Amino acid sequence: MERRVLGKTGMNVSVLGFGGAEIGFEGAEQATVEKLLTAAIDQGLNAIDTAECYVNSEEMIGHAVAKRRSDFYLFTKCGHGANYTEDAWSARDIEKSIDRSLKRLQTDYVDLLQLHSCSGEILKKGEVVEALQAAQKAGKVRFIGYSGDGEDALLAINMNVFDTLQTSVSIFDQQCIDMTLPLALEKNMGVIAKRPIGNAVWRHSSKPANEYVHEYWDRLQKLKYDFINGDAGKTSEIALRFTLSAPAVTTMIVGTTNPSRWRDNADLIAAGKLSESELTAIRERWYEVADQSWVGQV
Repeated sequence: MERRVLGKTGMNVSVLGFGGAEIGFEGAEQATVEKLLTAAIDQGLNAIDTAECYVNSEEMIGHAVAKRRSDFYLFTKCGHGANYTEDAWSARDIEKSIDRSLKRLQTDYVDLLQLHSCSGEILKKGEVVEALQAAQKAGKVRFIGYSGDGEDALLAINMNVFDTLQTSVSIFDQQCIDMTLPLALEKNMGVIAKRPIGNAVWRHSSKPANEYVHEYWDRLQKLKYDFINGDAGKTSEIALRFTLSAPAVTTMIVGTTNPSRWRDNADLIAAGKLSESELTAIRERWYEVADQSWVGQV
């Protein structure tokens, strides 16, 4: 598994990481998570990303791999407490959040603590940054980052305080390629790509019931990429390799509850970046179809 340096952090991370949202929101069994993460780490995974608000994701990850803490980098997020719909941005909220996360993850520190879709308005007040820096000073956090998209992410980058940016990058989500990634690269920020396969909406023959993926489904109907033609495996390969090819991207996090899926995805990206002609075709199609409402998705 190829590894890349995550910007100024110096962490040499696997280009395919693990995202912990699905195991929480989809109610994965603990035994499944243990099998999945043990196998993935054995096969080269060394970047695990989660958040306090992903139901019991932190607890399951802690139970599954805490004894292998030196084998991987651990990222989590704060700002929404235990419920994604409830903001928790005070310094005290963030302090309590990281303490809960450390307990659940069964560790004394996380390698990266990220603000989770924090608005520009809150960022400008400065309290959230001070809270992250306090956790860093206390040794609970090695590096601090911002997870978000669009204008808020642009503001976060220009604050010159964050080590990393986590943002949506996919064949359906390309706003960042022009808006934020070049600046992040200029400032030597590590970039973590979230939702790199756009929830694999091409698997559905009709609009899925899950409203969370409707935006990408709607975009798919308009983009009509010629490589989305019924071969789900090939589509997944092109989608992942497109994100891997985006400027500044260091690692991309993919969530799953299937113990064999991480290895499958790792095999799909073995060929590395797409060719210039393949990238150009996807980018040109985006420019032809996308409008200003197609902003980065949380």
